[in-house]
Amino acid sequence: MKKKRLRSGFTTGTAAAAAAKAAVLFLLEGRPPDEVSVALLTGDRMAIPVHSCRRTGDGAACSVIKDAGDDPDVTHGAEIGVAAKLLPAPADRLKVVISGGEGVGRITKPGLELPPGEAAINPCPRRMITEAVGEALAAHGWSGTAAIEVFVPRGEEIARKTLNARLGIIGGISILGTTGIVRPMSHAAFMATIEAGLSVARACGLQQVVLTTGRRSERFAQRLWPQWPEEGFVQIGDYFEKSLQLAAAKGFDRVILAAFFGKALKMAEGAPHTHAAQSQLSLHGLAEWAFVRTGDRSLAGKIRECNTAREAFGHLHPDHPAVIADVGRRIVAAAGKFSGPDLRIQSVIFDYEGQVAFNSEK
Repeated sequence: MKKKRLRSGFTTGTAAAAAAKAAVLFLLEGRPPDEVSVALLTGDRMAIPVHSCRRTGDGAACSVIKDAGDDPDVTHGAEIGVAAKLLPAPADRLKVVISGGEGVGRITKPGLELPPGEAAINPCPRRMITEAVGEALAAHGWSGTAAIEVFVPRGEEIARKTLNARLGIIGGISILGTTGIVRPMSHAAFMATIEAGLSVARACGLQQVVLTTGRRSERFAQRLWPQWPEEGFVQIGDYFEKSLQLAAAKGFDRVILAAFFGKALKMAEGAPHTHAAQSQLSLHGLAEWAFVRTGDRSLAGKIRECNTAREAFGHLHPDHPAVIADVGRRIVAAAGKFSGPDLRIQSVIFDYEGQVAFNSEK
C-alpha cells in the first residue's frame, strides 16, 4: 500500500509576515486582500490566505490561520495577527518597527537569540516581516515608518503546551521559523529520511559522512568542508543514537558530528535522543566538568545558574577552551558506545556565528 505523502505547511513567522503584508495592503488600498504572496527565506514564495481584516482607528489588523501541514505542531490552527499603522515620518526612507502584542511571549532570561525584554519574535521572522511589509509599501511608492505589532489571540493558552516558560519566555508563544516552511516529520519519517541519506552517501562511494543536527549546522559544515559532495552531509535532527547505529551498519569508516553547543552538550551526556522532550539538559553536569578543568568555583556557579546552553557557552568561549574540548571529547566517547568500535568518530562544535570552537582532530 502506497503511503500518503505528508503535507508541508508554513511557520508562525510566515503567518506573521503574511498578516503584516495584508494589514499594510488594506491600509494602502482600502480593501482587505483575500490572500498575499510572501517571500520565504529559501528564496521561494508562498501564497497565504488571509483569515480576517478590520479597521482599528488609524490602523488595520489582519490575521492568518497557521497551517503546519501534517506536522504535529501545537500552533497548527492558531490565529496569527498583525496590527499595523503607517506613520509618514521619516518621509525619505522606509522603516519597519516590529513589536509583540497579546499572546506573543516576552523574553525574561538571557541565553536566547534575543535579549531579555524583547518580544519573542526571532530574527528570521523579523526579516520576513520586514521584507513582506517593504514589498507592499514599495509597490505603492510609500515611504515612512510602518509600525507592526504581532498578536496571537490564544497565544498564552497555546504556550502552556510548550517549553517556553522553562526558557523564560512568558505570556505567549514564540514567533519562529528559519526558512518559513514547516516540513512534517514523524519519528518514522525522520528516521527513514536519515537512513535514505546515509544509503545515498554509501551508494555514491563515500566512506565518510558529516552528521549535522539541522539546516544551520549543515550550512556551516558545508562551508567548513566545501570539497565534500552534497551527499556527504546528512541531517540527523535529534536522533543521535539511531543515526550512529545506522552509520555503523552501513559500513562507513568515519563520521563527523557537527553541532552547536546545546545539542553537543546533550550528546556529551550520552543522551540517545537530544530533543528537549526526550532528554533534560543538565547544566549542573557541565558546571562540574568546568570546575574539574579550571578549578574555578565562580565559573562553575555561573554555569549552574544559566538558563540555556547558549548562555553557558558565552561564559566558556573563548576563555575556557579546555572545557569545550572536554565536551567535544565526551561526544566522541558517547558516539562510540552507540556505533561500536569500527567507526571512527570526529566531533566539531560550532559557536553561534558558525566558527569552529572545537575540532577533535585538530
